[in-house]
Amino acid sequence: MLKIALPSGVALLLTLASFSEATAQKSEAVRVVKDPKAKKIDVYVGKQVFTTFMYPDTLEKPVLYPIRAANGTVVTRGFPVSPRPGDPTDHPHHLGLWLNFENVNGLDFWNNSYAIPQEKKSTYGWIKTDKILTTTSGPTGTLAYHANWTNQKNEVLLEETTRFEFSGTERERTIDRVTTLKAVMDVVTFTDAKDGLLGLRLAHELQIPSDKDEKFTDSKGIVTVVKAGTDKTPNGNYVTSAGKRGNDAWSTRAAWCKVYGKMGQDSVSITIIDHPKNVNYPTFWHARGYGLFAANPLGEKIFTNDKSAKNLQLKKGESVTFRYRVLIDEGGKTPTTKQLNDAAADFAKKSVASAK
Repeated sequence: MLKIALPSGVALLLTLASFSEATAQKSEAVRVVKDPKAKKIDVYVGKQVFTTFMYPDTLEKPVLYPIRAANGTVVTRGFPVSPRPGDPTDHPHHLGLWLNFENVNGLDFWNNSYAIPQEKKSTYGWIKTDKILTTTSGPTGTLAYHANWTNQKNEVLLEETTRFEFSGTERERTIDRVTTLKAVMDVVTFTDAKDGLLGLRLAHELQIPSDKDEKFTDSKGIVTVVKAGTDKTPNGNYVTSAGKRGNDAWSTRAAWCKVYGKMGQDSVSITIIDHPKNVNYPTFWHARGYGLFAANPLGEKIFTNDKSAKNLQLKKGESVTFRYRVLIDEGGKTPTTKQLNDAAADFAKKSVASAK
């Protein structure tokens, strides 16, 4: 899974763990290659490209995109950067793996994309990467960066420090992410909202099959229609550590959630593991059948039908850290519940400080 240390603030961890001695495999060397001119960093596991950290000025947030399983299969949606046949074209802000939130001092960081008209941009926030702090290659690859969460006037609300650790074997890939968010303004409030926090947009094959159109409305009343599938490609499903399956995973709490399905001849799964030190553990899962796979500990109000809420407030200089682990597995079968419980227990033992 992913491991990241951040300054005071938010930490995200994403890591692929060994599931048991029976399935343990030799780790492969990781190579992290910077391309400052293109504002991207490629991550290789062995000879295979695993993922790319993208932080160009044309994106409203930094992302890992695309993400590949050990056999090279791309497990993230191609649209809007590199559309593939059959890709749905809803929610253009869903790109690769990212971390942001829908309501920070009234600004929407989550839904911002090229599709927002210029006259409406003032209500949206940007995350601008200004420094690559470190990169290392070896048995584990690391990447740390600094970014600013800003409004349209370029005023900084939060400083972000994120540290990734990447590792893998011949069938597994791991991303550990630790993100620390530090308040720059006098008060920064994350108002309880549905859209957050750690998000991943899945490849078409990993969507849950659907035969009807669905409508989703954001906090501004903007309606997005997700069209019913017209092909037989989607075959995905969710399962959580609490035993929730399929669309029933949405809005429920669990220590981990796995999406799985067939891609080509292989069974492919992606598991996101929450960390006990994260705010509001265990997280709520904003896991949609159409392909949005997100962990959101700050959406309690909508997920509990207004029974309770989780508003996070930071005063100037205060910080919060989020830690998540992401496991990507491919092969004859996907990891079992016991294997993932063991992986979560292993992740829970990790003492992950803020990203620095």
